[in-house]
Parts: sequence; C-alpha cells; structure tokens
Amino acid sequence: MDLDSFADLARARRTSLLVDVERPVPGDLVDRLCELAAWAPNHKRTWPWRFAAFTGDARRRLGEAFADEMVVRDFGDEGKVAKTRSKYLRAPTVLVVGYAAHPKPSLHAENRDAVAAAIQNLLLGATAAGLASFWSTAALDDVPAVLEQCRFEPDARVAGVVYLGWPAGVVETPARPPVTVAHVG
Repeated sequence: MDLDSFADLARARRTSLLVDVERPVPGDLVDRLCELAAWAPNHKRTWPWRFAAFTGDARRRLGEAFADEMVVRDFGDEGKVAKTRSKYLRAPTVLVVGYAAHPKPSLHAENRDAVAAAIQNLLLGATAAGLASFWSTAALDDVPAVLEQCRFEPDARVAGVVYLGWPAGVVETPARPPVTVAHVG
C-alpha cells in the first residue's frame, strides 16, 4: 500500500449510524477487526485492550446496565437515561472496547491512549471491510454490571463503544480545517 491509498482509506472513513439493523455483522469479521486493533502502538507492552461484542438481546441488556447505573449515580436527566436504555439497538453489533487498569497513573493513561489508537485501527479496518462504524464514548466508564457483562476485569475501564453495521445510506464528508505544522529546526 502506498501513502495515497492509505490517505484515501482514512478520508473514506465516516462516522455513521445509517446501518441495516437487520443484517448481522459476522462474528469472524468482528474478531479480525479486533485483531487488527491489537496492532496499535503500546510501547510498554501492557496489551491493555479488551473487547466484548454484543448482538441480539445482549445489546438491550447492555443499555439497561448503563442506564441503571446512571440512575443510581444521578447521572443525566430522564431523557438521557431513557436514550441509553435503547441506543445500543441502533446497530446489529455493538463492540465495547475497554482497557486494563494500571496502578501507576502514567501507565494507566498510556493504556487508554493505546486503546484509542487501537480503536482507530479498528475503524479503518471496518471501512476497508465495507462496514459503517460509529465510535461513542460511554456516559460512565466504570459500571460494574457492564464490566461483568463484557467479562472484563473489575478495575478495567470502558474507552469506547463502537457501533458496527452494513451501510444503509451515505454520509457526507465534512470539511476539515487546514493543518498547521510548526517545523522547528
């Protein structure tokens, strides 16, 4: 692959929830995308990424777990809680991406950064595979019932929720401001 081909792929990636909710995303494709994600840089080699794919009714249970904890913590208004209960049903596959906790604050932050890079790998791979994707940040990153459903360690954290599905529409390419690079020499 040359730089122009990669640039085309990166520019083609769109955030989109215009998906065919009835058409499943094969589990082996999700597995391949997670394997691709694991090639993200992680110079301390903590391999912090955690993945849990939700399909079918498990998506509803995920939303219930997040929403129930929002009520317990008095986080968000009634509308936000109600939306959380149902929003994971908007795509046939919802991938929760978490990261391992680390007792050293700098490595804990580095684990989150590595997982953010992993999510970008995953999103680019999804685009290359013809999928639509949407990276969302969970309202709460430490919900015990969610971590349990994901089969993550109790001290892991949720870095993002990625909706995956086959496109059911086209999303316009947003304009980007020019990039300024300070060349220092």
